[in-house]
This record gives sequence, structure tokens and C-alpha cells, in this order.
Amino acid sequence: MVVFAQIKKSFMYKFELTAHTKPGQAVEIVGSTPDLGQWDVNKSIALHTNGDRYPMWSTEKALNFRFPLKYDQLNIIEYKYLIKDEQGNIEWENFAPNRRLLISNEMENQIITVDDGAFGYWQPYPFGYLTQTKPKITLPQQNKGLKIVVIGSSVALGYKSWLLKGWVQLLSETLAEKYGHQVVNVSESGANVGRTISRFPSLVTPEKPDLVIIALSLGNEGLAYSKPNEQKGIQRRFEAGLQQLVKMTKEIGAIPVLGGLYPHNYYSFEHYQLLKETHQRILSWGLPVLNWLDHLDDGHGHWRDDTSFDPAHPNSKGHQLMYESINLNLFNIKKKEIQQEVKKLQETRQNFIYQDSTNFEVISNLNENSIKFVNYSVYNYGITPQFEPLQTALKKQTALRPGLYLAKNFQPGILPFFELTESGIIDTYFYIPGATEVEYVSVVNWFTPPQSDVLFYDGQIGIIKENDKNFWVINETGHEYNIHPMWKQVRNSLKNMTSGVYQDLVFPDVPFRTVMIDQDGLASRFKIPPKAAVIFEYQCQLADISRVGIIPLGARCAARMVLYKLGYDGPAYPFDLTRTTDVGDVADMIAHGFADMWNRDLLCYNPEEHRIYHRRWSGLSFAHEIEDDEDPLTDLNPVFERMYTRYHARSERFWFTMRYADELLFVRNSYCDRQGIIDLVEKLKWKCEGKPFRLLIISPQDSREYAWLPNVIHYNYDFNPDRMYEDQGYWDYCTGIMGSILQDLGISSKNLFWCPPTLKWH
Repeated sequence: MVVFAQIKKSFMYKFELTAHTKPGQAVEIVGSTPDLGQWDVNKSIALHTNGDRYPMWSTEKALNFRFPLKYDQLNIIEYKYLIKDEQGNIEWENFAPNRRLLISNEMENQIITVDDGAFGYWQPYPFGYLTQTKPKITLPQQNKGLKIVVIGSSVALGYKSWLLKGWVQLLSETLAEKYGHQVVNVSESGANVGRTISRFPSLVTPEKPDLVIIALSLGNEGLAYSKPNEQKGIQRRFEAGLQQLVKMTKEIGAIPVLGGLYPHNYYSFEHYQLLKETHQRILSWGLPVLNWLDHLDDGHGHWRDDTSFDPAHPNSKGHQLMYESINLNLFNIKKKEIQQEVKKLQETRQNFIYQDSTNFEVISNLNENSIKFVNYSVYNYGITPQFEPLQTALKKQTALRPGLYLAKNFQPGILPFFELTESGIIDTYFYIPGATEVEYVSVVNWFTPPQSDVLFYDGQIGIIKENDKNFWVINETGHEYNIHPMWKQVRNSLKNMTSGVYQDLVFPDVPFRTVMIDQDGLASRFKIPPKAAVIFEYQCQLADISRVGIIPLGARCAARMVLYKLGYDGPAYPFDLTRTTDVGDVADMIAHGFADMWNRDLLCYNPEEHRIYHRRWSGLSFAHEIEDDEDPLTDLNPVFERMYTRYHARSERFWFTMRYADELLFVRNSYCDRQGIIDLVEKLKWKCEGKPFRLLIISPQDSREYAWLPNVIHYNYDFNPDRMYEDQGYWDYCTGIMGSILQDLGISSKNLFWCPPTLKWH
């Protein structure tokens, strides 16, 4: 007679976990069975690691547990990890419950690797997977059922559920039993939208599925670890990628089903807002969605208690909740219904929006998020908000995505963008020439991986590389953007473009439509109008143009003010916010490298004038250095310390511009005597070391005062900064004069040298 309780059955387990140790320390495991030492630390089992695997530790071979086990019985193994040093000192895992494994008949004669996560991190639901598996037998699909392909990432593969029995496996078993459906899982650990798009043709298309479940997450796009300026770009790239996968699914004759978003324990408040935004957008796409977020979110973008194995993955309980939240009625559909639905999906959603008697047509393609203008006539058609028949027809196309649309293939002479408002009208003025066809595509499509190369996007400004010689800058806001190298993320993003000079292909002569890029990225200022996109094209190397550095030399801040109005100002130079009534002082300070300009021993405070004067250069004074909450009569030290920092940086910019600009224009706006100017020019020649320069003097005096002086240009105008502050019209008037002067001198935003505010990256 056989006694079943005495039959020994074999269960083999390998154990692994992550543990950060010090030299001389090792990780060991001890537990409730003889194979694990029965809690005797002297009989604990050592785990091993090496330089390639650290901090991952694992048992070298599988431990063979033998139990007397009836068919309907379970056994429990309890255990913990410890860290032991060479002296025998022990550090236990710092939680009260023991780790637990349930042993059942289904695991007999299998080698199972138990991944216990991290040392000291207790898992209420263990994760293990078969180290050696039997060949999978694929049963022929039953005629009555559907073929469903799941393409996703590690969560769709079942990570970190016990024996990888995750939501897909649970769903597969139910759909096979309930409807006779067959589920094929082609997911890949770590997959993001770009990787999934590239895998789709070879793995999904050959299966000829009826339905495709697209199960991806923002986590694998890197959202949890991203910088604030990267987050909007990650969000848009993910959404555009999902839409591309939906489109690819429709093209192969299958119905797309979207796996919903799910939490991540490293999401911040900002991440959570983006997560919810994308979640709501996905729900609005009119597709079946497996809505997991509402069931797994703890209200902060993190996993509900006891539902996650690690920050990114659900545990067995989490997978169970994902499965239970799926509405099985989504899959209660017959092949005939599938065919009808697919036929609808495959119909080209191309609509004639507008057509007139001269053969001018406007056509939308909702599958492509595009609008095409076809002008068969000989006339130029102006697209304006006042084009009422067209605008009325557009309003009826409610499925069109609002926002910017970019020309699919740029054509000279045609505006490369327009804006479609939320109300469905085109709010941009542009022309479609006769005998022309041009198609515009929603800007969202331009973020679709892997074709897109988004260099920068923060939800308002986007920079997209089209090729090595062209890039787009997109402004989705309602105001003009002034983009400059002080914007560190933008500056660095343009390192990905070839160094050189780039110009707006459509409006090259508009001010600030020239972009200069050097080895450190953006090296100039440029401007992008509201609700617009500008395409820049490479023109030449930086060495092929002569960049002019403009440096004001006082006497007051008038030059700085008009340069600011023109947009030609950069970070401040030493004389920008000072008063220098004596041009001889200016020449002497430059000759001495500004030494002692901000020396506290040579500065004194005049309380009546609320100014700081210089004892050596009596014509030099400072009026903008004392803060409102400071008492300079009692303590000038904070002022002096701040001046040291400011003026040291300003002098460094002065010499940097003299060194790296190809030409120099020094500007002095005050009455000067001829001899003082001769002395200043001589000292500038000495410091410029042969570099070409000019000295522009703007003052209310006869230009004959400076006749025949080399390098000197004089204009008889009075730029009064006090009056500029009081009279905006006067300030604009002076700015117009300065603009004309610079134009006469051949200086514009096309060849302006822009000095960086900090020089540490050079």
C-alpha cells in the first residue's frame, strides 16, 4: 500500500536579489527548511556576484527542496537574507515579516528563479520565473475565435508576477475558454513607442490578427527620470507614437485596442499631471481602452498599496487587478463584425472640405491628420480668416486636430505653416499660388518616433531636426519668443546641428531670423512669432561671415537702452550701467584692464545723490548698485561684494568679445573732445591687437570735431536716457535712428556677435 504523505517530491529554486555591499561583505540566505539551514546562520547559503553582475547576487545553483506533498497540499518556505562580513558580523533585512514561497504541485521538477527585488525591501507577493521551460505548443486557432496580438513591454510579458502569469496570461486563458479566442504575445521588455513601431511589421503583421492590443507606458519613455524641460516632449512623443501604432494596426486590417496607462512610484506631482492629461486624451480617441489607471492609481500617480513589486512593475496582485479591470465585453465580437468594423477603419477618411468653380480644392485626411490645398487655377488664393465659405466648411470638420500644421514638403514662396484654432478655422494669412498643390500635416505627427528627431520641446517651443542642414522651430504659444544662448537647454540642444549660419528659408531678411551655431550650440539670438513654425537652412560656416561685437563705452546708459529696444543687447558690459563723463577715464580704464574699477578702497558713497563715486576716475559713478533694503551709510560691504561679482563678469565679457568677435563697434553717446577721442582710439588699437574696429560717437556737436580721425564715425544726435525713461515715443525715435545708423554700417542680426552671459562653457 502506498502512503502518499511520505512520497518526496522535488522542487528546485534559484534565488537572486540586488544588494549594495562593502568590500569583505557577502549576501547569504537562511530559512525554515533544512536546505536553508533551518534559521541557523552558521548553515546559511551563500549568494555570489561578480564585477559584471554586481549589485545582483544569486545562488550558484538551484536548491533542491523535497517535501511529502499530496495533490491538494501546499507547503510554505520562509526565509530572509543577511549580509555577513569577514568577522562574522551580521546585518539582517530590516523588516518584520519573513519572505515566503508557496510550494505547489505545478512547480514539481521545474527550476524556478526567485527574483526577490532588493535587500531590505519586503515583497508581499514574490516574483519567480521558470529558468528552463518546456517547448511551447501552439494549438491551432478555432474557427469561431479571433486572433489577438499583444504588443507591449515588460508588464505585458507578466513581469513581476509569479511565473510570469500576468494580466495577458490571465486574459488569454479567459478569452480562450469564454470565446475561443487565441492570444499571441509579442511584447518585449523595455520597449517604448519607437522600438514598438520598428518591431510591428515583422512581429504583428505576419500574424494577421483581428485585434491588436497596444500596451505601452510613459515609464519606458523615461518620464520618471526626466528633467522638467524634457517632460512635455516625452509626453507628445509617446502620444504621437501610439497614434502611429493605431494607424499601422488599421492598415493591416485589425482593430486597435489600447492598453491604458498605469502608475510609477517615482512619478512626481508634475509627472502625475502629464499622466492624467495623456490618460484623458487616449480615452477621447474613440478606441477601446483597457482602463487601468482608475483601478491602480493611489491618487498621486503611484501604485496602490501592495500592488507593485518595484517602482515600475505591478506584482501578482497588481496584475490580477489589471486583469479584473478589463471589460471582457470588448472581446465579445464575431469575425463578421470584425470584418465590418475593419472595413470602416480602412476606408480612407478623405473629405472634400471646399471646392469652387475655378478648381480650387481643400481636402482633409483624418487618418493622416493632414489638410491639402490643391489650386488648379492660375490665380493666387489668399487663405485668411475672412475666407468665409472655406472657414464655414472647416468648422464642420470637427475631427480635425486643432493646432499648428506644417508643410509636408517645403516649397519656396509658400508659408510653411498655419494654425487651426479650437473653433475649427484657419487663423493664419497665407497664399496658395496658382498651379500648386501643398499638404500640411498636424505638428503632432512630426513628433512620431522613430522618424522624428526632436531636439527640444517644453510644451511651448519645439526644435525638430529634419536633416543635418535643416531644422524647424515651432512656437505654439500666443506670443513671440525671444530665443537666446542663455536658455541653456535650447543652447545645448542645437549642438546636434552642424556648426554654421542658418537662415529662415521663407523670410530671410526679417530681423532675428538668422541662427548661428558653434561647437557649444546656439551662439546668437533669434525670434519666433506667435503660433508659427520657421524652417532654418544651413547657409555657410561661421568663418565665412564677419561677426560684429557692439560694446557701449558710456557716457550714460542711452546706448544700452536703444540696443535693448533693437534686440541687439546681450549681457551687460562694464560701462552699460555707469556714468562716465570723462572720455579720458574710459581710455585709462580700458588701458589698465579695468583694474581698480570696482576696488572698494577707491569707492565712496554720496547720500545726497544716492550714487557711488570713484576716487581715482572722478568722472566715473554708479547709480544702480544699492538695493532698496540696504543702508549704505551703515554698511557698504554687501554692495561692494555684489559689485565685485558683477563688474568682474562684465569686464570678462568685454575682453571675450574683443577676442572672439571678427570686428568691433565701440559706441560712445556724449560730447567728447577731439584729443580725448584720439587718445581713446590709440588705446583701443593697442588692446584690439590689429583687429578691425570702429568708434561710433553719437553726440549733439559738429561732426567736423572728429574730421579725418581714422576709425571714428560721428552722428549729430542727442540721446538723453532721462527723457527716454519719461517718453516712450522719444525712446522709440532714438531707437529708430540707431537702427538706421547700424544699417548704414552694415550691422544687423545677420552678423551680430552675441556674447554669452557666462563664459565657463567656452
